[in-house]
This record gives sequence, C-alpha cells and structure tokens, in this order.
Amino acid sequence: MSGPKYWLWLSALQGVSLKTANALLDYFGGPKELYFAGGKHLSSAGIASKAELERLEDKGLERAYAIWRKCDENDIRILTRQDSDYPYRLINTYDPPLLLYIKGKLPVIDDEVLIGMVGTRRATPYGLRVAEQLGYEVTKEGGVIVSGLAEGIDTAAILGALRAGGRPIAVLGTGLDVYYPAKNRYLQDDLASAGTLISEYPPGTAPNAANFPARNRIISGISAGVVIVEAPKQSGALITALRAQEQGRDVFVVPGNIDSPACEGSNALLKDKCAIPVMSGWDIVSEYERAYPQKIFRAAQKLKALRDEELPGAPGNSASAVPLSSNPAELSLDNGSEQGYIGLQAQLEELSEDELGVISVMRKTEMHIDDIIELSGQSPDRVLSALTSLELRGYAVAGKGRRYSLIVKNGGA
Repeated sequence: MSGPKYWLWLSALQGVSLKTANALLDYFGGPKELYFAGGKHLSSAGIASKAELERLEDKGLERAYAIWRKCDENDIRILTRQDSDYPYRLINTYDPPLLLYIKGKLPVIDDEVLIGMVGTRRATPYGLRVAEQLGYEVTKEGGVIVSGLAEGIDTAAILGALRAGGRPIAVLGTGLDVYYPAKNRYLQDDLASAGTLISEYPPGTAPNAANFPARNRIISGISAGVVIVEAPKQSGALITALRAQEQGRDVFVVPGNIDSPACEGSNALLKDKCAIPVMSGWDIVSEYERAYPQKIFRAAQKLKALRDEELPGAPGNSASAVPLSSNPAELSLDNGSEQGYIGLQAQLEELSEDELGVISVMRKTEMHIDDIIELSGQSPDRVLSALTSLELRGYAVAGKGRRYSLIVKNGGA
C-alpha cells in the first residue's frame, strides 16, 4: 500500500492531539518524515508531550491498512492536507483535519459560494419551512449548501438544495458508512450520488457526542458564510456560529419568534449585532456577488435563458406550440385535449436542469421511462430522480408499466 498510509497511521494514533499532529507535520515536513523520525528528533522538536511521544513510537500500520480496505470497500476517497484539492479555506483554519474522507463528487470548494446552514434539531414548523426555502433559493442563485445532516434544520436545508437540483455537501460526525440519524439513511445515500459526503472520521466510526462540535468547524471552515436558522441557547448551531466568527466567515441569522425557545440563541446574535439578518436566499448570496461574479452571474443568466428559451412544442417543433408570456396568469395550453404539456413559465425557477430535461422530451400523453432516458440523454438514475421529484410535486404521474405522463396545470400555475 502506498499513498496515504502514513497519514492514516498518524490520524489513527490514539492520544496524539490534532494540534500536536499538525504542528509536527509543519516541523518535519510530512507524515512520512514524521513516521521515520527517531525519538531523539521527536523530543528535540519540543512539540509533543511525554505521553504523546510514547504514542508516536508506535509504528504499527495495521490500523492504517484496515481503514484503507474499508474505504476501498465503501467507495470512499481519502483527501490529505498535502493533496492539491484539499480546501485552502479549511487548511488555513485552526486545527484543520489531517485528512478528509469523501464520498460523492467533491467540487472545487475554494471556487464555490459554499453556504453553511445549520440550526436546532427540534425545529418549529416555521424553521423547517424557512430552512428548506433558503436551501432552495441559495442553490438556485448559484450557491452550494453545506450542512450537517442532523435532524431538523440541517435536513430541511439539504432537502431544499436537492429540490433545486443542486449538489449539496453534508459534513458528518460519524464514518461515512454509518447512518446517523437512522431515518436519514436514504437521504444520505442520495447525497452520496447527487452531492458530497465529508467526514474527518474513518469508516466505522459510531456517533459520539464529542465529534459533532468538532464537525461544526469543518462546516464553517469550508463555507464562505454560515446561516443560523433557529438556535436555542447552548446549541451546536451557536458553536458553529462561534467557529465561523473565529474563522472570519460571515454569519447570517433568520429572525425568529421572540417567544420561542428554539430561537433564543439565534435572536441573541441579532440583538448583539453579531450577525446579518436575512429574509431570503438572495440576502445571503448577494453578499458574494462581487467576489464570485462568474458563479452568481452564471446562475442568474441561466435562469434568464430558461425563461426565454422555447419550450417543447414551440414553433419548429412537430408538436403543438406552447405560448410563452411574461405574465404567468396568461399561460395556457393551445389545445385542451393535449395532456402532454404543462405551462412551465411560472415554474421555471422551481425546476432543476434534470427536471427540465425530462419535461422537454415528454411529447406524448404517456411515455415509457426507457424512451425518456434515451431521448433526454441523461443517466437512468438522474431521470428516475427527476421523475420522482416531478411526481411528488404534482407535475407528473406514474402509470402502469413504468410509463409517465405530465399533468396539465391550468393557467400554468
């Protein structure tokens, strides 16, 4: 085994603090040099305590090999501090992880408008609704949602981002092969396919209360800004806000009910002028329009292009035309007997690229999923995901024999 074995050896050593490990890496130049350093050199560095020096004498690689095999079995990538795509934002924070375990497609984090969104597990219906809405809006405007996949606000924000067709990132306090909370099993699997899972803990790591506050520094560390949606006093979300402030990140807060214990901590941030109040996704994303003009501009232009482009059945298409209008109320079907189209203009901002791609090829009253896959040019899993989303939101209906048809919405509403 080559590659990250020395990183795995160091990260798996019990009794050596992360602060000490990072300092030793800086002193010796890398984990391999540290591994082969003798006790005299380790001691003369003056970094590790006596107990830590004893632990560093353990040169066994069995644990490293076991983690490596587990990662290989679970399609987990190992990203070390020395890798070029390790986030620069994170490496410049206090005590960055020695390595990150990655599942899914990791974006170039330093080039993206990553927005952390966290809050209480015991969220109110208002908090859940707002978190999902903001996750959706931030994604539509070009941002990437980062959260912890905990119950409540975290989950709602991730769901909003997925509904917008985004690729959100979840930072876990467990191994990436561990489902926690258990009810989010399928959501975690979806994220591994559509987004990214990140953890500093090796596969097999069970939930531990101490891991979650540590996890929060990664959420804020890779983010440009952090949004707090409902945080009671002494909550993990407030720890994330504190870490964000220490790391020089923007902190945003959604104003909450003044008589709600779920909002006591987050409202206090606003009262103390420690955060920026927000009421929409654009309130957040617009803060980064100048720093990331291509990302934000590109997203806005994309929406404009979708509004302006001809939809299925427009002139030049063999099917009947679907008239476009700047007034959603004026949208209607040319032919009431045609059941294969819906007025899309009013819904464009609600549909992901995959959903629009699927709709654009559904020219018959009913189509088999294999035909939709072939005509759309998308992968089967993306088509199925888009159809499922359209069905859940009332835009499509599944018939017998894996056939789907669009639901006509009168007036395009």
